[in-house]
Amino acid sequence: MPHVGISVATFNFLSLSQIASKSELRFSEFVPLMASMMALVALSIDTMLPALPVMSQDLGVASENQIQLVVSMIFLGMAIGLTIYGTIADSIGRKPAVYIGFSLFVVGSLVSYFAKDLNIMLVGRVLQGLGLAAPRVIVLTLVRDQYSGNNMARVMSFVMMVFILVPTVAPSLGQAILYVAPWPILFLVLLGIGVVVLTWFALRQPETLKPEDKRPLSFKRTVHAMGQVLSNRISLGYTLAWGMLSSAFLGFISSVQPILESQYGLGEKFPLYFGMLALFIGSASFVNGRLVDRYGMRKMATTAICVLIITAVVMLTVRLAYGGQLPLVGAMAYLVVTLFCVGILFGNLNSLAMEPLGHIAGIGSSVVNAMATFISLPFGIFISQAYNGTMIPLVAGFAVFGLFTLLFMRWVVAKPKGSEQSVPQAG
Repeated sequence: MPHVGISVATFNFLSLSQIASKSELRFSEFVPLMASMMALVALSIDTMLPALPVMSQDLGVASENQIQLVVSMIFLGMAIGLTIYGTIADSIGRKPAVYIGFSLFVVGSLVSYFAKDLNIMLVGRVLQGLGLAAPRVIVLTLVRDQYSGNNMARVMSFVMMVFILVPTVAPSLGQAILYVAPWPILFLVLLGIGVVVLTWFALRQPETLKPEDKRPLSFKRTVHAMGQVLSNRISLGYTLAWGMLSSAFLGFISSVQPILESQYGLGEKFPLYFGMLALFIGSASFVNGRLVDRYGMRKMATTAICVLIITAVVMLTVRLAYGGQLPLVGAMAYLVVTLFCVGILFGNLNSLAMEPLGHIAGIGSSVVNAMATFISLPFGIFISQAYNGTMIPLVAGFAVFGLFTLLFMRWVVAKPKGSEQSVPQAG
């Protein structure tokens, strides 16, 4: 009975937390610990990609596109979790919230390991995502509890650098495991990594929520934060824009494996090519950090989305004129430009959506992330399920949802009806 075992494990970790150091961790240990917690999120998504074809066969999936739901459903779990962990962390503490999340992750990993059909597998993936939402929320909270100003920015830069770099190696890790073991072992490896990280966290990370700062467990704060987002033109517009962009990106994550591995016949070289693409998202974050002070978030985001749309339209035009499949170098060139633009957009759209929510930054961030993810899920799944052996559905997805992203961005700064002035142009 996995649930009984997990309950005992959670109790044991709660006991271990009592012997954790009462003083703050040194910077040299705190950053790797937080980065490891965030890395588990990326590993759980990208390690699966090389295994999708054999998983499809073993699980008896009727349509090859259906196996892509193994990637998509983890985002559903995370979207749900993002709305609850902030409130839990403010009520019972940061560490108990992490224990709850990791317990769900372990249960989800075991369900996925023992899955004999796609439906059970998807239940396991949703549970994994529900658990992984905890480190996504709590890492930011712990950093905010212990650091401020430039020091906080420095910590988050190191943490996010690891989070960005993990996708470049995660598929290779998955491929290496598949060389020596069947695909279910991937879930045991993730479970093992999760237990190691959780043990490290339980033994070394002190609780940062002071007793006097605890708040009653109430989800009214989440509802209030959602109302704040919905009633603010800037937050709502950029959240919708982020959701539209995420739709196309989720379509990419879900369908990149059949495109590169099967359609272009890369086979076992797929992790290498995927890692190259992931590097361009990371490099975009670096470039954005160097240029955003000079040009501003809104201008950087507007330029990036325009380039993304134009590139997609050109790609579709060339594809129709070419009359067949583009060479691999053409497909990779398109994806490099597109993902570089995505890397520029993600950080800026998130920051723009959060600008009016400084008074509720913690719970506001969770709500904005959750809303954008919920918006992206149905559209992202639609794009991935439309895969027809060509890149046309994916490119069309970037073109259409890129246009919607731009429209929502323009709506934010457009003159409201009956007003003489436009909405302030944040960033």
